[in-house]
Amino acid sequence: MAKLYFSYSTMNAGKSTMLLQAAYNYRERGMRPLLFTSSLYVEDGIGLISSRIGISEPAELYGAADDLYHSVRDHLEAGKIDCVFVDEAQFLSPDQVWQLARVADRLKIPVMCFGLRTDFQGKLFPGSSELLAVADTLREIRTICECGAKATMVVRQNTDGRVLTEGEQVSIEKSVYVSLCRKHWEEAIGRWPVKGP
Repeated sequence: MAKLYFSYSTMNAGKSTMLLQAAYNYRERGMRPLLFTSSLYVEDGIGLISSRIGISEPAELYGAADDLYHSVRDHLEAGKIDCVFVDEAQFLSPDQVWQLARVADRLKIPVMCFGLRTDFQGKLFPGSSELLAVADTLREIRTICECGAKATMVVRQNTDGRVLTEGEQVSIEKSVYVSLCRKHWEEAIGRWPVKGP
């Protein structure tokens, strides 16, 4: 039975690397994966899934108004699709999450989504919220805080290293994000004074 999967974490945990490795494994076995990424990640008119370790692969782009169920169904006309991979799944709309659920349920194609769970203010992204609600399988990809504890939160910094607590939810400049444990995130954004426990 095909399922909808959501693998989530903070920044720099290796989500895109895992996606690209899994897609490679499908191809190595003679299967056809279909890759999607957010239209926020277009480079020279091409969708690109890139990993910090230097690997990348072209992908179909999706925007907020796109119907992903119909897109996958259209791709099926060109040949069998064995798995759908979605990078930056936090940018999916709630409707698009349901469209991907229909891909699994009605087209019988597994869908693997990878993305952030929360933004720099500790709020769920709409796509992540819907995936947490309806995905068949949830998997946390772990990374660590500077203290060695599990990182579950992310802060956004300006170029001077000052932590930002306001602003638009979406900013794709990866260099301005730092993954932290909940305790250090609270201290960084000023929710808790740094005076002992």
